[in-house]
Amino acid sequence: MSVQTTTHLNFQGQARAALAFYQSVFGGQLLQFTYQDAGRTANPLDLDLIVWGQVEAPNGFRIMAFDVASGAPWQQGENAFYVSLRGDTQEEITDLWGKLADGAAVVHDLAPSGWSPLYGMLKDRFGVVWVVDVMTA
Repeated sequence: MSVQTTTHLNFQGQARAALAFYQSVFGGQLLQFTYQDAGRTANPLDLDLIVWGQVEAPNGFRIMAFDVASGAPWQQGENAFYVSLRGDTQEEITDLWGKLADGAAVVHDLAPSGWSPLYGMLKDRFGVVWVVDVMTA
């Protein structure tokens, strides 16, 4: 078992460009998943925006990013990042989720998503927003 934390940057329409830039700087593999890919098609303005993206380089560099959905609050620098917690197994992530959720406000219940067997989001008792998921190959 192992877990990782990764800086998860939040943008409003700039995640694709930011991820491409970080890949050009650090190298590595770029993965991107749009709102449309995730089946989150309620707002047509969001379809091509990034709901989950990552750059991972062989040197250990990893960063994640997404575009905040239209109509959701976002101010550059105010809620510009999350802490991403990723684990190898559903059991491991479920256990950690339960501990982090003590005194937290759940933003998105821990449940399957288009990119992970389990994904959830919460704001812990200290105001830190965590995105939690199970890593896939």
